Amino acid sequence: MMLVPRRNSFDLFDDFFNEDFMPRREHNLMKTDIKEHKNKYTVEVDLPGFTKENINLSLNNGYLNIHAKMEKKDEKEDEGKFLHRERFFGECSRSFYVGDEIKEEDIQAEFKNGILKIEVPKKEETKKLPETKQIEIK
Repeated sequence: MMLVPRRNSFDLFDDFFNEDFMPRREHNLMKTDIKEHKNKYTVEVDLPGFTKENINLSLNNGYLNIHAKMEKKDEKEDEGKFLHRERFFGECSRSFYVGDEIKEEDIQAEFKNGILKIEVPKKEETKKLPETKQIEIK
């Protein structure tokens, strides 16, 4: 085992925030809450630091797709350098099955204070009872 001196006082946080304690994939996950109401579902997705222009919602084969992208800011030498960085940049996405009967115009979405709120109406399932067929008696 080799003992390596720490470069500065902030390095002692590196051990706590290493991959063993906070896996990188957890940083990319869109934290999501889904609520069921009488006639709709509400989906709230945390997207801190994102802008509305960098969020894309689409509906494809019954799946509501959320895709968000955040560009890495250019670092200038005179603005300092990061000693530790946890905030996410890059692309992330989630998909939720909402049903084939839902159309784009049925879905309402709003982005405010870093939270994407999506309302998806409930569509009543029209279950058709099996048709009764008569059997001829001879």
